[in-house]
Amino acid sequence: MATSLQALSAPAAVRLRAPLPGLAVCAAAAAAALVAARLAGGISPLLIAIVLGALLANTTSLPASTEPGLAVASRRLLRIGVALLGLQLLVTDVLALGWGVLGLVVAVVVGGIAGTMALGRILGLDWTQRLLVACGFSICGAAAVAAVDGVVDARKQHVVTAVALVVVFGTAMIPGLPLAASALGLDTTQAGMWAGAAIHEVAQVVAAGEAVDAGNAGALGASALAVAVTVKLARVAMLAPVVAWIGAVSRRRSREQTEMRRPPLVPLFLLGFLGCVALRATGLLPDPALDVARLTQTALLTAAMFALGAAVRIDVLRGVGWRPFALAAASTVWVSAIALTGIVLLG
Repeated sequence: MATSLQALSAPAAVRLRAPLPGLAVCAAAAAAALVAARLAGGISPLLIAIVLGALLANTTSLPASTEPGLAVASRRLLRIGVALLGLQLLVTDVLALGWGVLGLVVAVVVGGIAGTMALGRILGLDWTQRLLVACGFSICGAAAVAAVDGVVDARKQHVVTAVALVVVFGTAMIPGLPLAASALGLDTTQAGMWAGAAIHEVAQVVAAGEAVDAGNAGALGASALAVAVTVKLARVAMLAPVVAWIGAVSRRRSREQTEMRRPPLVPLFLLGFLGCVALRATGLLPDPALDVARLTQTALLTAAMFALGAAVRIDVLRGVGWRPFALAAASTVWVSAIALTGIVLLG
């Protein structure tokens, strides 16, 4: 009897142990990225982690034993990090932006997704691939890509490509947008608003906002960083309704394809995100608890970004062709143009 119980528990033990080597590598890489970001100053650990993962993947050969752990980090840890992102979102701060700015946020997200989907269709990309790019570039970067993947079950190559494009084009906007804002004569508040409304990743928005403030030291008015982050988190708040809508559409698309797994209407991590938003709104969490949650979220997302970066292979990106890159470039310009137009109209 004992022997049979041991035999039954053996596969479970193997499954539990399998991710450990890869998770250990992700943890070490995340720690290194966090330390490097602190030493460098002004550089996001998420960006460092994904670049580190890509460098390792293309210059060395990671052991096959790390693959299960990398898969867990790139999906489960990323989704937990996305859920915890809700604790950063203070509803009163978003409402304080005013209806004009909230309308701008909705226009950027809805217009950005619609325009990118249309451009992707012209370029001949399939529905899932252009949807990943559209949501990643219009909402909140890699976190949005992961959220959409959670309800459409996209091909791994499409997910990795979308994340890589978010990194490449979003990182280019960190120095590019402040320079463009200065050339256009925008004040710090307008520049911060543009950064928050146009740049893909939260971390990239933080870096760009800091760059605007550094270039306008001593200027009167609100901090560009504070404005940028608040506007960006308003875009993050759009993640829940957009993903719920995509889940409903995806279920309809797969209704007659019984051999495929039908995606959940409302994924668990999305409920977690909304729960975290509601918890923050109660005001029950003290600042130390929020600090711990923020550090945990950053650590989880940093580990997940390393895992996603480790899946970025140059030879694979060469194989995807020029169309995804063209869509990413066009989407960046399109979303930035919508945001800038709205800011000008708001005065």
